[in-house]
Amino acid sequence: MLIDIDQIKIKNRVRKDLSDLDNLKDSLKRYGLLNPITVTADYNLIAGHRRLEAAKQLGWTTINAIVVPIDDEVTKLEMELEENTQRKDFTDAELLEGYKRLEKLRNPSFFQKLWRKIKDFFSKLFKKR
Repeated sequence: MLIDIDQIKIKNRVRKDLSDLDNLKDSLKRYGLLNPITVTADYNLIAGHRRLEAAKQLGWTTINAIVVPIDDEVTKLEMELEENTQRKDFTDAELLEGYKRLEKLRNPSFFQKLWRKIKDFFSKLFKKR
């Protein structure tokens, strides 16, 4: 659901230090918001404080949000804590593998380029029919 950023209320948050938002802002500019923020029905922020602040700094006026029908403080705090603790970063090996794959996609070999051209040619040829 797309909501007006000015309507979102930020109350007593566990995370006080939002840290540097430059990389997040770059990501939002490049790819948009990949994961919506989470708010209550009356637009109290539950999850996504850094995403929200980065969007504000970029001048966004609306943001995609998941609205959950929660009104008790215990559940809201549990959800905030859960969202910030239940994630797993890539291992060094996984990150290295991902960047290697990205490098191959960005800089394909001659044969990969040739194969892509052939596929594109036949794809366009059959679309015309």
